[in-house]
Amino acid sequence: MSGDSREFITNYYDDGGERYDTSFGQDETSQNFLYDTWVYVSSATTQGGLANLEFDMNQVTSNGQTVIYGFQCDGWNGVWDYTENSGTPTNYTDTWVHSTQACNPANWTTNMWHHLQVTYSRDTGGNVTYQSVWLDGVEQDINTTVPSSFALGWGSTLLTNFQTDGKTSSGLIEAYLDELTFSRW
Repeated sequence: MSGDSREFITNYYDDGGERYDTSFGQDETSQNFLYDTWVYVSSATTQGGLANLEFDMNQVTSNGQTVIYGFQCDGWNGVWDYTENSGTPTNYTDTWVHSTQACNPANWTTNMWHHLQVTYSRDTGGNVTYQSVWLDGVEQDINTTVPSSFALGWGSTLLTNFQTDGKTSSGLIEAYLDELTFSRW
């Protein structure tokens, strides 16, 4: 799109996938975020083989704990999912929770750029509120708050993950991200 997009090629087996990540700064105090990117899924992606597209951010806060803002388009269940820590920060259980909002990456038009925006915030206790997701200008309200703080022992960082997951015994996923930005305050 911009001529500067990042290509992600995943060859998977047995419903496998690949997580790609990068640190992009240090900010222990911001509590509100807008994840904003353009996503392109190539027609080279094995038909019917795209299970999930995951768009995450992690933030190490001033108390040393990592807040995980996990968000994915879930092709297994056909909805947007978000993560929560269903345990405690020191005895954590990272769990995917299904929202009531529809999403299936296998239904995304291939060879076309899709605009994705996700808004979320956190409180000082590490509880994350997933507010809304926009896909191609259509807003879907999530409006839920869950605990999402983990004692992982990481140093100060803001980190983003992009993950692609397969849905068949083997296949190829070819996707691109462009103009990935995080607004924070």
